[in-house]
Amino acid sequence: MGKIVKFEFENQELHKIAMEIRMKVFVDEQDVPAEIEWEYEEDCTHFLIYHKRKAVGTARYFIDGDEIKFQRFAFLKESRGKGYGRDIIRFMLTDVKLMKKKIVLNAQEYAMDFYKQAGFVVCGAKFMEGGIPHYPMEYIEPDILEKALGLAVCRR
Repeated sequence: MGKIVKFEFENQELHKIAMEIRMKVFVDEQDVPAEIEWEYEEDCTHFLIYHKRKAVGTARYFIDGDEIKFQRFAFLKESRGKGYGRDIIRFMLTDVKLMKKKIVLNAQEYAMDFYKQAGFVVCGAKFMEGGIPHYPMEYIEPDILEKALGLAVCRR
């Protein structure tokens, strides 16, 4: 697991690094308009994940009433597929667990399987954002008893 750093908007040094990653991924690679990339920054809790002292990914969450919205998962191209996304989402889920709020996100269509593996389920219809198809998803916390029963072997 890479080192994960949680920070608020006021830490401008870390926020600048997160924005550089987001701009590379969303604006440069995916052609998302730059003007929609900067929103609610001051109200979010941000995260960076590092590998060998280099920031390789970022994400954030935004508390909106009784919901926590996970957003802006972005990883440098050369760092994808190495488990950093899994690590940061687990870290974020642990961070918000005690808040007892519904956890939601809008997943880009191509990334839905990643979020499903983390415990999210589709909870609405496909929509377009920034020219990219998305699906709303909600986190369903695994039932420990159900998980244990699923692993149990019946013996006679």
